[in-house]
Amino acid sequence: MSAAVGTRPTAARDDPPPPRRRGRTSARSVRRWLPWGLLAPGLLVIGGLLLFPLGRVVWLSFQHYDLRNIYTGETDYNWGANYLELLTEPYLWKVVLPNTVVFAVFAVGGTVVVGTLVALLLRTLGPVARTIVISCVMVAWAMPAVTGTYVWIWIFDVDRGVVRNALTTLGLLGPDGFNWFADRLWFYAIVVLNVIHHGFPFVAVTVLAGLLTIPRELYEAALIDGAGAWQRFWYVTVPTIRPVFAVVTILSTIWDFKVFAQVYLMPGGSGGNQEVFNLGVWSYIRSFSHQSYGMGSAIAVMLTLLLLAITIAYVRALFREDELR
Repeated sequence: MSAAVGTRPTAARDDPPPPRRRGRTSARSVRRWLPWGLLAPGLLVIGGLLLFPLGRVVWLSFQHYDLRNIYTGETDYNWGANYLELLTEPYLWKVVLPNTVVFAVFAVGGTVVVGTLVALLLRTLGPVARTIVISCVMVAWAMPAVTGTYVWIWIFDVDRGVVRNALTTLGLLGPDGFNWFADRLWFYAIVVLNVIHHGFPFVAVTVLAGLLTIPRELYEAALIDGAGAWQRFWYVTVPTIRPVFAVVTILSTIWDFKVFAQVYLMPGGSGGNQEVFNLGVWSYIRSFSHQSYGMGSAIAVMLTLLLLAITIAYVRALFREDELR
């Protein structure tokens, strides 16, 4: 009697699962793999368009690659010689890297501050006025970078620019005028204005979407506690939509570190004034003006690694603050 009872579990394990159980397992597998199947075509396209060029740039950065290599198809590996030459180049540390980093700091800070102020203004408007203002603001974002750059070149034109005429009329500038594009500081001041003008609409609309999700009860409670406008913004608005600020800051950092057209199209930015190169323009000049594709690729890889390091550090700091709370 006891032996018969003991053999039943073994026999049950050897039996195939009932049809209903097999059906549940199959449905669970379909639900598990269906999203990956739907995402697979897009991931394959992204991998082909992004990962393959990135891998080729890394491959070129370990070679001495010029026009002769393009013609003959031969490879001339020098392994880390390009990176060693790049890191021991004083021009990188004194000109290119300060231009890239300092410009990005001012451009990102200015874009986020102006965009946030515009978002706070938009929140106070009615639906019709808000729609009209957003439509006007988005024109600046929709404008191509090339067009926007030439507009700013016209504004600061040395001979017939709006700024030159205004300062001359006010007696602040002599008849000889002033070449804003020849000076490194003024050159990047104009580039910062151009980038902020082009980028603040995205920040404004994104922050506005976050502001509209904050419950009014939080502001009413802060008013009862006697909080002023700045205290309500700093202690209610900023903590509530901190992820929104993180997203716009990270995206602005990535976009501003790899700014190219706004620098290259300015007078002197395409090679006439080497004091205004950033990493992106320097990579292009070394690759296509000097035909040193290996060194240009090494500069591009360095810019990519710099962007990854900044993004990872910022995201880790953001999540660490959330964990401490």
